[in-house]
Amino acid sequence: MSDMPPTLLPAPAGYADWLSELKARIHSAQQRTALAVNRELVLLYWQMGQDILLRQQEQGWGAKVIERLSHDLRAAFPDMKGFSPRNLKYMRAFAEAWPDAEFVQAVLAQLPWYHQLALLDKLSSPEARRWYAAKAIEHNWSRNVLVMQIETRLHERSGSAITNFDAHLPKPQSDLARESLKDPYRFDFLSLTDEAQEHEVERALVKHITEFLLELGAGFAFVGRQVLLDVGGDEFFIDLLFYHLKLRCYVVVELKGGKFKPEHLGQLGFYMTAVDKQVKHELDNPTIGLLLCKSKNKVVAEYALGDKSQPMGIAEYKLIQSLPDPLKTSLPSIEQIERELQGGEA
Repeated sequence: MSDMPPTLLPAPAGYADWLSELKARIHSAQQRTALAVNRELVLLYWQMGQDILLRQQEQGWGAKVIERLSHDLRAAFPDMKGFSPRNLKYMRAFAEAWPDAEFVQAVLAQLPWYHQLALLDKLSSPEARRWYAAKAIEHNWSRNVLVMQIETRLHERSGSAITNFDAHLPKPQSDLARESLKDPYRFDFLSLTDEAQEHEVERALVKHITEFLLELGAGFAFVGRQVLLDVGGDEFFIDLLFYHLKLRCYVVVELKGGKFKPEHLGQLGFYMTAVDKQVKHELDNPTIGLLLCKSKNKVVAEYALGDKSQPMGIAEYKLIQSLPDPLKTSLPSIEQIERELQGGEA
């Protein structure tokens, strides 16, 4: 039977829309199938880990049983990967780290297995693992992005900027706004040293806008750099302007290459007022300001924000700085297990 396409005739009215709808349905079905397969795999691995854990704890089976089990399972299922001794040890560690079956079924089963390995390998705290798991699901992080967020200590930095949001934004917007800001911001990807001037950092951030948006976090959309504002015939330029899709407001970002000074907030507030009057739509929420500086005195920053009537935050930014050493476990690294599984050893 020929695979040649039939002679194309003019499509009937509405065909293009129907074809697009069918493609969307097929893609959706493929995604649901992939998610279902992943869910069943993660639950299977958790159940296997529970079995290994229980038999070792209650019946005194030694570590050698994992080698025996790996051999027998690979003999029984030669076409199925995932039964290497290392991966069986990960299953045991997975079950031990997450004893709550309901949580595994409702939450963790939404994440692929390699995400589970990242949480096990890079973190030791159950609370931190839960936090990163929730964020990975919420923002649909890839495994590489999840690892990067863990290694740059996103959990510790989120919501750490000094702000006056509680006093000037209604709840729950104030909570969301506070959690949307970090301290410090990590700009290691710019490959700039601490001697870099403001305009150099600004240009580099726009050049690497994808990485910058990832560091800012979910919800930020880039509007422009050196955005012109005409106020009474005088020209002013905002360093960086964003729109936050969840907060439904503009975010003015000002960069300062030195230590924070209280007068910096006067300039930031002026830009925020101009954006509210000239750019903001009537349905948008009030503009938020973020001042990024190389360093700050926390007490001075808190005092400076104390008499400001506009919602502002102050945070530091870091350029070249070595990452913290990953938290060690007795288990092999994600990269090692990934190479083994992909190489057919599992």
